[in-house]
Amino acid sequence: MARDPQNPVDEELERAERDGEPQHQSTNDALDGDLEQFAESLEHEADDTEGLANPEAEVLAARVEELEQALAEAKDQSMRAAADAQNARRRAEQDADKAKKFALEKFVKELLPVVDSLEKGLESMQDVDDTHREGVSMTLKMQLDVLSKFGVEQLEPQGEPFDPQFHEAMTMVPNPELDPNTVMDVMQKGYTLNGRLIRPAMVVVSKAAG
Repeated sequence: MARDPQNPVDEELERAERDGEPQHQSTNDALDGDLEQFAESLEHEADDTEGLANPEAEVLAARVEELEQALAEAKDQSMRAAADAQNARRRAEQDADKAKKFALEKFVKELLPVVDSLEKGLESMQDVDDTHREGVSMTLKMQLDVLSKFGVEQLEPQGEPFDPQFHEAMTMVPNPELDPNTVMDVMQKGYTLNGRLIRPAMVVVSKAAG
């Protein structure tokens, strides 16, 4: 195709061919310049946006930290409340158990003199016929069996070492045949209710002779 020397486009193409440049080189250069300017513009905008966003980010970070601290405190309070509730429940169960075990303590104390009277009456009936003695003995046994059913145990520590937790020494007597601090005689038997002392045994305790 013949080129018109009067056409400006043809002149430009001819000039480009004479200079040895591709016909699209100038167009690429223009695009590259525009892209560089656009990139610089974006960087400036990003810098401006970052400068504006930093204060907001700091506020949000501070708020998140406050919320995390509040959550940790709430968890700690919840755990403490749960522990207090568990301790209160355990104490209530223990109190209920104690009340159940020792509710009869006053009643048992009132019965003990009756048991004492039966035992003394049985001891004094040496010259009475066996029929009467057997009746008193059976009554005493029934009384002790009922007490035992409800956790009452009798303390008769004759011949045992003296124990101040369960025995009350009425007197001490020299006795070379026994070790010191041995219960020689029981003047009044003791009793426990579910392992707790409700009346100590009144005893005579041996001591070293001389």
